[in-house]
Amino acid sequence: MIELRAVAYCEALFAPLLAEAAGEGHAFLARLRDEWRSGVLRFERPGEILLGAFGDGRLIGIGGISHDPYAPAPGLARLRHLYVLRTSRGLGIGSILVARLLEHASADFHVVRLSTDSAEAARLYERLGFERCQAPRQSHRIVLGPDR
Repeated sequence: MIELRAVAYCEALFAPLLAEAAGEGHAFLARLRDEWRSGVLRFERPGEILLGAFGDGRLIGIGGISHDPYAPAPGLARLRHLYVLRTSRGLGIGSILVARLLEHASADFHVVRLSTDSAEAARLYERLGFERCQAPRQSHRIVLGPDR
């Protein structure tokens, strides 16, 4: 059973995800750590949240919604730092995280943007309703409707 809950960055809790992501050549979880440490982003503003997916009591996935730092505007959010441990992929955890994040975002935001260079991640986002776009600092976006 997967449990989702809001989390704060914690070295011990996040260490397995950080190590695996770095080994795969992904720097975004190290950016999450650094932004948290510096206070730049702690998912504390209205509408923001950092969710952890837990299985058997351990963190197996992460993802967040924040105000978009690259194009600050009312109603514009960014899906950030989505990562699921390799051993937990293919179980729908990424989809569950994104769905819950979008549900949370719909109360405060109208558009959610993201950037990925991973074909696997792009397929996930597109299955979940994101549209591919060609714009600076974004690869995908979704417009949140009233029934979300």
